[in-house]
Amino acid sequence: MRVLVTGGAGFIGSHVVEALTARGHEAVVFDLRDGPDVRDGEAVAPALRGVDAVCHQAAMVGLGTGFGDAPDYVSHNDLGTAVLLAAMAAAGVRRLVLAGSMVVYGEGSYACVWHGPVRPGPRAVADLDAGRFEPRCPRCGEELAPGLVGEDAPVDPRNVYATTKLTQEHLAANWARATGGAAVSLRYHNVYGPRMPRDTPYAGVASFFRSALARGEAPRVFEDGGQRRDFVHVRDVAAANVAALEAEPREGALTAYNTGSGDPHTVGEMARVLAAAYGGPEPVVTGEYRLGDVRHITADSARLRAELGWKAEVSFPEGMREFAVAKLRGER
Repeated sequence: MRVLVTGGAGFIGSHVVEALTARGHEAVVFDLRDGPDVRDGEAVAPALRGVDAVCHQAAMVGLGTGFGDAPDYVSHNDLGTAVLLAAMAAAGVRRLVLAGSMVVYGEGSYACVWHGPVRPGPRAVADLDAGRFEPRCPRCGEELAPGLVGEDAPVDPRNVYATTKLTQEHLAANWARATGGAAVSLRYHNVYGPRMPRDTPYAGVASFFRSALARGEAPRVFEDGGQRRDFVHVRDVAAANVAALEAEPREGALTAYNTGSGDPHTVGEMARVLAAAYGGPEPVVTGEYRLGDVRHITADSARLRAELGWKAEVSFPEGMREFAVAKLRGER
């Protein structure tokens, strides 16, 4: 299979290219590091010649520094995806795997002891300022128990980045219906591993912590460190992309798959394990917060395991030991 990998020189995309090559496929890299990006239709069209499928990894990622970032997010993620899909429609390319994100759900799944499953709204600034980070039951105000969220859960993006990732899915679904194409969205959890970008405000939390340790500084953990996340290794994510490309296509529709390790940990725990593996200073819990963040988001990846035969292979301790000594992108 000849596969165009957008963002193929980036963090996740470069691992996807390696995984495809290892499986005997031909990976064609399209990356803004080489010049034009996916918003340039005249550059995308020739790149699609002879291509059987597209693995769309190119995106502006992470939580922005303010709402002023919104035009850039929409331009890179949504306009870029629209241009790519239009070019695919014209070229007759009918297979797409999209780098989705679990952020489309907003807060994760919660249950109240009195009222069962509930969906808390955005956390109030007054609560966050007072250090009350846990969402409360919208009916009785009691504490909630977090759980796993499935692909059929309602979506509720809580920041600009999340909104653009959901829009990408809507665009891909419309493309699939209009062309008879098959689209898969892999809703990534917190991906980490070698080649993560360092020292950028748009990187993931694992990169923030690892960059701090490289500077000899203590990782700074926001809130109280109790936020639950699913940290999934980049090689496992790359393997999920290959599995989606090799699976029998479902024409005329988009299928979403949660893509996580299935082994949730708190952000504070991750910081401690990473700092210990690196041999650096203990993390500092700051009590600071970012308004667009959610408290707990861990999803059920059973559908991906059952339907595509994929499972995460890199354990949390193994992955963190490797990440502690791995080279980050931009690190000398």
